This record gives sequence, structure tokens and C-alpha cells, in this order.
Amino acid sequence: MKLLVFFGNPGSEYNFTRHNLGFLLADFYLKTKGLSWEKSEKFHSVWLRQNDVFFIKPQTFYNNIGSAVLEWKNFYKLNPKTDLLCVCDDFNLPFGTSRLRQKGTAGGNNGLKSIINSLGTDEFPRLRLGTGNDELRKRLGDVDFVLSRFTPEEKDQLSPLLRELATSLEEATR
Repeated sequence: MKLLVFFGNPGSEYNFTRHNLGFLLADFYLKTKGLSWEKSEKFHSVWLRQNDVFFIKPQTFYNNIGSAVLEWKNFYKLNPKTDLLCVCDDFNLPFGTSRLRQKGTAGGNNGLKSIINSLGTDEFPRLRLGTGNDELRKRLGDVDFVLSRFTPEEKDQLSPLLRELATSLEEATR
């Protein structure tokens, strides 16, 4: 059993914001497969099971994502090192790049901090999706930057980027 956790904030006001790039990727992937989300009050998530893989979008808001992940982990007796993959945005990586790590610090990401605090470990894989735009980040500040929408130039790059990342997810779920 695997759990793929996509980071974001619930609510239409957060659609197409940098902080919701994880949600955007999950929605794109499911749409290409003709699949749709289920809802679960128990796990504070929308989810889908495909074979032995659960895709989840926690509905706890970004900074409290760890509480939902902990519920899934405990219920399904998951090992964070081998059964979990967290997909989050990272403004320290250039837009359009990604980085997979098997473990590590939160690196300033409040969603990862929440999971680390909830699970009591930082030993779980995470795929960081670059949203960096140094000029815009300096102008807006970190909080407003992660809640900002993509620039027109970045929007033009989103579809090919999401296709590439969806292919990587396909490989990860085999």
C-alpha cells in the first residue's frame, strides 16, 4: 500500500496558486485517467484508490496537513519510509524544476513541518515542485508569494510541466 499526499489548500480561492501546485498535479493526473475524487470526513481528505495506491488531497489547509497524513498512516499501518510520497511546492527551486529526496528537513515548508511533527520523523520521501520566481517573491514577500497565481509566462509552461510530472507519477505508482 502506498500513500501519495498532494499539498494545497481547499477552496476555489486557492486554485492555480503556487501553494496548490500539488493539488493541481493530482487533479491533472486523475483527469488524464478519467478518474475522480472520493470524500472522507474521517481522514479529512479527498482521495482516490488506484490498485494499492491512495492519492489524497488533505482538506486541513496546508500548514496542518500532518494531521490528515497521520490518520491515513495509523489506519493503514503505513511505513513513512517506504509507503509515503509527499508532493509539495518549493519556492526555493526554480519554476518548472523538481527534486525527489528520500528524507530531509522541512526546508521552511510548513506542510512538511506539520508532517514531520505529526509523524515524529523526517524520514519519508518528498517530491518538491519548483515554483520559484525570485523577482516576484522579493516584491510580494513569502506569504503573499505562495498564495499568488502563476504569471502568464508560467501558465504557458504549466501544461507541458504537468504532463511530464504525471508521467513520473505513473511510473511511481507501478
